[in-house]
Amino acid sequence: MVGGVCIWIYEAIVWVGVQHQMPMKGIPRNATGLTFGQHVQTSLGAWAYVLGTVIHFAFALGWGVLFAAIWPYFRRRGIEATLVALPYAMLAWIVMHLSIALVSDSHPNYGDSAVVIGGFMSHFCYAVPLALVVKQQLAQRK
Repeated sequence: MVGGVCIWIYEAIVWVGVQHQMPMKGIPRNATGLTFGQHVQTSLGAWAYVLGTVIHFAFALGWGVLFAAIWPYFRRRGIEATLVALPYAMLAWIVMHLSIALVSDSHPNYGDSAVVIGGFMSHFCYAVPLALVVKQQLAQRK
């Protein structure tokens, strides 16, 4: 859940505050539009915020559980968690956005380098805190 909050903080600072890509209130409903399209996002009204939040944190949790499952393999080999988190973040962004592109035509231009770089940066802000929390939590269980 820490990663899900951290990526929203990044989006608030960069996408809203610096790049002015969306209003602050657009962050929670963004996942609804990416998943189901802008028409569904608009037609749901306030429920788009609820659904978007559920989608966002469900995926954040799912990717976090997957990281926790693979982390012990890398820990045994002496690889630092943050070094695993960086390519993991890129892989997560690629898989999620390829999936979005396959099921919806309502997505950013994935051929735009700013979209790709911004996406990777946001997912780094997700994966690095996630990796550090997973590393700490699994170390405490030993």
